[in-house]
Amino acid sequence: MGKVISFINQKGGVGKTTMAFNTAFALAQKGKKVLAIDLDPQANLTLLFEAKNNYNLHHLLINSIKELKMIHVPAMLSEILHYSKGNAVVDLIPGGQELSGFDLTVAGINAPRQLILRKFLEINTLKERYDYIIIDCPPTLGLLVINALCASDGVIIPFKADDFSQKGLEHFYQVLSDISDMGIVKSPDIVLHVPNLVDLRRKQENDDLTKIIEIVDQEIGEGKVFSPFLNKAGLVKSLSGRKSVFDFKGQEFTDLREKFTGIAEKIEEWANVRQQ
Repeated sequence: MGKVISFINQKGGVGKTTMAFNTAFALAQKGKKVLAIDLDPQANLTLLFEAKNNYNLHHLLINSIKELKMIHVPAMLSEILHYSKGNAVVDLIPGGQELSGFDLTVAGINAPRQLILRKFLEINTLKERYDYIIIDCPPTLGLLVINALCASDGVIIPFKADDFSQKGLEHFYQVLSDISDMGIVKSPDIVLHVPNLVDLRRKQENDDLTKIIEIVDQEIGEGKVFSPFLNKAGLVKSLSGRKSVFDFKGQEFTDLREKFTGIAEKIEEWANVRQQ
């Protein structure tokens, strides 16, 4: 049974899409079957895959709700799935701006609104078809993200080392507790926190990062914070070329490839323990 992992932070600009994109390819490099899902109305993950479809995830989710049959569209998953090129293949269910209206579209249904994505994955047996499903979430804690959390086995939290992230993490932990209290599904595990865009030359960032690590160690347990990603030009170069860091062989990408491979290894370790 495959594992669903959401990359999530209610704060924007922390590198969720970058992390999700390259981690998906890191897992694919290790021979895993990987599906990426773009849950963000901004659809930046879809842009990185250069996927162009008339329909996207929003339409597939609406099509999966019988109560909304009057607004179903003639779109099937097999027609919308986008396949990447190269040695390591990652499939994608594209996102689109239509997702911004998801909350309103499903507001009047009787079925549990927080379980729509989970049911969609079940109906299409996607956890049986893939080893890992990576979800790139929007920078909110709205209904789309609640759907992602209810569908996920684990979460990875990219963050910037600042005071805002510290407060945001505490809020997010409360959201996970609220999901558990609902009693409908088990709240996902926290697989990793990933400090991103870190400038270790700045004393304030070092101090903030140290404080956040202390909070995570106390709230979640030790070993749940990955080594920092520095603010490097290589990531910008890869993203502008719509490629993962594994598509570049230059020395400047060696450290980045090793870092994302390290995240993939942490994910595999977590998945193996969860299956026991």
